[in-house]
This record gives sequence, structure tokens and C-alpha cells, in this order.
Amino acid sequence: MPELINIYCDESCHLANDKQRAMTLGAVWCSAASAREIADHIRALKTRHGMGRDFESKWTKVSPGGMRFYQALLDYFFENPDLHFRAVIATEKARLRHADFKQTHAGWYYKMYFQLLSVLLSPWAHYAIYLDIKDTQGGPTLRKLREVLCNNIYDFDREIVKRTQTVRSHEVEQIQLADLLTGIVSAANRDATSSSAKLALVARMRERSGYSLTRTTLLREDKVNIFRWTPRVAQQ
Repeated sequence: MPELINIYCDESCHLANDKQRAMTLGAVWCSAASAREIADHIRALKTRHGMGRDFESKWTKVSPGGMRFYQALLDYFFENPDLHFRAVIATEKARLRHADFKQTHAGWYYKMYFQLLSVLLSPWAHYAIYLDIKDTQGGPTLRKLREVLCNNIYDFDREIVKRTQTVRSHEVEQIQLADLLTGIVSAANRDATSSSAKLALVARMRERSGYSLTRTTLLREDKVNIFRWTPRVAQQ
């Protein structure tokens, strides 16, 4: 039977009018068989570092007082061979021309999700894709995303992408990990933080990955995979 892979997604600076120049979408994936073990390990890290088992780890919560935990979580990601991360950095948001492409900002947002997820799918595995409920429009749009992903790989029976589903981030450790890694990559591409703790995590991820976090990696890179997307310049 094909292996089931869980993909957990989050995003940073995705709103149309947030005055940020780049949006970052991120996905953490692991085998479904190891998902509970990974979640239990992350909860144990929280307890070990005095954060509380039910603490929701997020990029926005990174502070000097929690640095030992966040460094340990980042190190755990790099040391666990079953954890992987991909980010799509959509740059120059101010240059987006939705009207020219007969799309809304939300429609473009899901096109970027297609860029994030489509290269992760293999015909020799099954996938369950989870998105943070607070940051999605859910329902019909998620069904459309699944349809487009399936059609792109000729999965007309919907057997490869088993589901696309929203979840609550505080209940899913891997969504929280995706939030942290996405936040790190987003910060690296926006030069938008003066927090010493956040800057230290950006530096640590650069060191552990061997990448600048601002450039496209090789497509087959499967630990920290990055794609940098730039909108086309309008023709005069």
C-alpha cells in the first residue's frame, strides 16, 4: 500500500493590504505513521523547557525568554530525517496586477499554494494536506485546490491527494512548526525584525540548512526547499 504523507501548511504576510513586500507560504511534511511520535516529541520539548505541554509555539511568540525552546525545536527539525520543509516566497507584492489576470487576491493566494504543494506530490504515495483554519477561506476553495492538484498529476479518481482540510493550529504541533519555519524564512526575506531572538533563529536556520533562505534551491532539495517567485513586470 502506498505510504500516506501528511503536509502541514502555514503562511506569513499573505493579506492584500498589509504593506509587506513579500508573502511566504510554508509546508512541513512527514509520514503519517510518524506524525504522532513527532507531535509527542515536540510536546516533550515544550515541557522540558518550561513552556507548558499545551503552549502554542508561533513565530510571533519568539522572545529571548523562550529561545532555548525554539532553538531546540529548530534543531529537532534538522535532526529528524522524517521532517521536511518547503517555502514559496512571493516577492514584490506591490507589483501584483490581479485585474490583468482576471483574478482576486484570494485566487492568486491559492495559485501560490499550488506552487507550494504541486512539486511535493508523487504518484507512489497518498497525501493529506492540512491548512490552518484561521488563515483560509475553507470549504469550496479547499476543494478546488485539491481538484487542481489532482488534475495536475492525472489523479482523476482523487486517490493520491486524499484530503485537503483545515485544522486549528493550537491542536497540531506540525502546523506550529510550519508557522515557525515560515516565519523564519519570511523574516529573512523582509529584513523586518529587530528582535535579537528572531534574528538568532534566522541565523541558526541559515547555518543548519546551508542556504541563505532568500534564493531558490534545487527542486530536488527535500530538507529545506525554497522557491522564490516574482511577478511579471507590466508591459508598457
